[in-house]
Amino acid sequence: MADHITLGPIHHVALRVTNRSRSTQFYQQLLGLQPIAVLPDVTLISNGALLIGLRDRDETDRFDEFRVGLDHLSFAVGNRVDLDRALEVLNEQDVPHGEIEDLGQDFGLYVLSFRDPDNIQLELTAAYQ
Repeated sequence: MADHITLGPIHHVALRVTNRSRSTQFYQQLLGLQPIAVLPDVTLISNGALLIGLRDRDETDRFDEFRVGLDHLSFAVGNRVDLDRALEVLNEQDVPHGEIEDLGQDFGLYVLSFRDPDNIQLELTAAYQ
C-alpha cells in the first residue's frame, strides 16, 4: 500500500461565475491576473504562477460558503505592508472588505477578507515577519 500522495502547490482553480466578462475584469483590475485564453466555455486568467478558470453559471445563482464545497480562497502576499497597500487598492476600487485581522502568534498570520462580484470570499494573507 502506498504511504500517501505527495502534492506540490495548487496548479489551478476553476470558479463558476454569473458573468465571465465582469469577473475577468474584476480579477484583472484588482489582482493583476491577465487573460491567457478565452474559450467558448471558460476564460483562463493567470499571473504566471496561478491559473484560474472562470466558467459561466446561472445568472441568478450566488456563492454560499456555508454549503458543501468551497469556503474561500486565500492568496499569499509578501508582508503586512502589502496588506496595508491592498486595503488602499480595495478602497480605491470600491470593493467591500473587512479589516486586517491579526490571527495571533499561534497562526502567525494577518488576513484581509473581501468578495468577488459573485460573492466568493477571497482573502489576502501575510505571515508575521
